[in-house]
Amino acid sequence: QPRRLRRHRACYAGDSSTSASSNTKGGTGDHIRLVLRLTSGSVHRLVERERGGAPSPIALAKLICPQLSLASLQPVLCPRASELLVNYDEHVLVNNYKFGLIYQRCGQVTEEALFGNRQHSAAMDKFLDMLGQRIDLSQHRGYKGGLDTVHGQTGQHSVYQVFHKREIMFHVSTLLPFSESDKQQLQRKRHIGNDIVAVVFQEENTPFSPEIIASHFLHAYILVQPVTSDQGEVSYRVSVTARSDVPYFGPSLPNPPVFKRGEEFKEFLLTKLINAENACYKAEKFSTLERRTRSCLLSNLTEQLCSLTAEYLNSQVREAAGVKAEKADTSQTGILNSVKKALI
Repeated sequence: QPRRLRRHRACYAGDSSTSASSNTKGGTGDHIRLVLRLTSGSVHRLVERERGGAPSPIALAKLICPQLSLASLQPVLCPRASELLVNYDEHVLVNNYKFGLIYQRCGQVTEEALFGNRQHSAAMDKFLDMLGQRIDLSQHRGYKGGLDTVHGQTGQHSVYQVFHKREIMFHVSTLLPFSESDKQQLQRKRHIGNDIVAVVFQEENTPFSPEIIASHFLHAYILVQPVTSDQGEVSYRVSVTARSDVPYFGPSLPNPPVFKRGEEFKEFLLTKLINAENACYKAEKFSTLERRTRSCLLSNLTEQLCSLTAEYLNSQVREAAGVKAEKADTSQTGILNSVKKALI
């Protein structure tokens, strides 16, 4: 925020479910900028400043949230308040993403068949080269996405990409270790089954349903199928399937949904994947978890702010008492010196 706003920032804490802060700006058209943090989410409003004095913090809070049942708000006075508020506000920001990437051969319609592919085709290799960088995990220092970069237990290579300052790691089914003794390939499913969005690369036109893969987390799939023209040019047909409680996410597919291989398709696909994950967070399962997390974080924030405020005020009282005692000592010493001079 601009410095002139930061100087006039005030912060208040309610019970374990409420935190509020405000900024005031002088000049023509005075206003108050409010941020009200609730267990249901954060609310931002710009309120005109009324003439004849500023309303109380609780009145401002109830102005934008009439159902608020608090009787009062406690001022927050501690040096770390802004830092703690920023940490809370930024907990919803995601800059790292991990996506599954599953290889599906023609006719494969079971989970065991999908995860049981030892290798993928040259067509998928070409797709991976377009999608991101093939990295050696033992040399990788960026976002890991849960993959092992020390002991090599999750394979030697993976696909990684930095996209608009966001790090993306792909869990490619055929690059994860294959186990001869495990029909379910739990090592592969452990990573891909815990992703929220996955790409399914279909070698040929084969039916796919989200019900094929048993996962509590996977909520959306982007299906990609290569199409080769008579001239040998490679394009990709794209379709999307998601669970019923996942809201729409863009960008929209063109008609027909076919893209030429290249940067434009890469931009579309990566954007679609990120938007898909953000949309999945609004599905019932993830929104419930998010509400619990936000409630817990907000409760901790309120307790921390109140505790630090009490410590800060106590330290100020002790410091003030020390200054008074020092002044008293100085005054007493001055009187004694005057008496000595008079006697001499």
